[in-house]
Amino acid sequence: MLVALGMLPLCAAQSKPAAPAANASADVLVLGNGDTLHGKLVSEAADKVTFHSDSLGDVAVSWDKIKELHATERFAVLDKTMKLRGKKSANQIPAGTLEVADQTIVLQPENGAPAVRIPTKNAQYILDEATLKRQANHEPGFFAGWNGAATAGATLVSATENQYTVSGGVSLVRAVPEVGWLDPRNRTTADFTGSFGKITQPAYTVAGNPAATPPIPPSTVAAVITETAIYHAGAERDEYIARHFFGLAQTAFDHNFSQNLALQQIYGGGVGWTAIKTPKQELDVKGTLQYESQEFLATAATAADPTPPPPTPNMNLIGSTFSASYALHLKMVTYTQALSFIPSYNEPHAYSANETDTLAFPAFKDLSFSVGTLDSYLDDAPLSEPPTKPNSFQFTMGLTYAIKPK
Repeated sequence: MLVALGMLPLCAAQSKPAAPAANASADVLVLGNGDTLHGKLVSEAADKVTFHSDSLGDVAVSWDKIKELHATERFAVLDKTMKLRGKKSANQIPAGTLEVADQTIVLQPENGAPAVRIPTKNAQYILDEATLKRQANHEPGFFAGWNGAATAGATLVSATENQYTVSGGVSLVRAVPEVGWLDPRNRTTADFTGSFGKITQPAYTVAGNPAATPPIPPSTVAAVITETAIYHAGAERDEYIARHFFGLAQTAFDHNFSQNLALQQIYGGGVGWTAIKTPKQELDVKGTLQYESQEFLATAATAADPTPPPPTPNMNLIGSTFSASYALHLKMVTYTQALSFIPSYNEPHAYSANETDTLAFPAFKDLSFSVGTLDSYLDDAPLSEPPTKPNSFQFTMGLTYAIKPK
């Protein structure tokens, strides 16, 4: 009996489940206070190491809080003292299995080459080797890598007059590579904006006066319909000559009913300069030489002059587009502005100008609330009744959805 009782603790100890062992293939992060995390090294940027732990999720830790770091996969380290210019220099970025101790990164290449040592203070970025190769050498397919936004808004009024206005737009940009720490190779942009509105004054009957001399019969006032329609579509391809200079080819199509402009087409090429490029703001300045075609709507006869006016001749122009585009990204708002001046060299009076301004405020996840203005000026707008104003201004509000690549 004593022997049997004596065996109980031993059996209980043997039946107690063992504590799960740490994953031998997991990366290990040892903090300065002795805490140890097991998981996966994600990346490093701006002196912040992002480490994923199953229990804590993504954790951002500065280098001064890290005692040791051991990664099982191959990583590349971009040394801030190294100048990166094009694919050739990108392929010289050191990569290998990564160990960190005493504020020093040690990379061990797989080909038996000597280990590379980089002080943590010089590590501008750390990323997995596959990502580096994709960004440095891969050219995405046509439908891949697009960023941008889609905006939509509408107004509906039902009263003595019925009115509705719909507006929307899509802007897309694809930069190759997608990251800012490699020299840009090319950039493709496409955009469309449109606004259509209609105001309808229904027909109505004016009562007559049969007691008058002579009697006044009832009369009907015809319905009056006023329409507005403004559309713009454009595309541009940039090929970078240097980090901040690029050649470009562009096309643009515009329609503005209120300016009697049926269609304006632009085809041209030129050069551009990225004057400012930081994570928060970017400024591009461009100049082109181009062919421009302007087609105008036929103007109608008026009661005062029932003879239809002669049609405004279509214009074939040689000119330029001088433009600037600016974007400012803050925590609570994103501001974008685009300015363009389009002179004509063979018909100096046929110039135009455009300005767009947009403010977007984050609302929920990828949705934001946006307000914007579009101001366009067409100096050679044809004469008509009522008189055509050369300037067109519109104010829009709507919801914007951010488009991101997979």
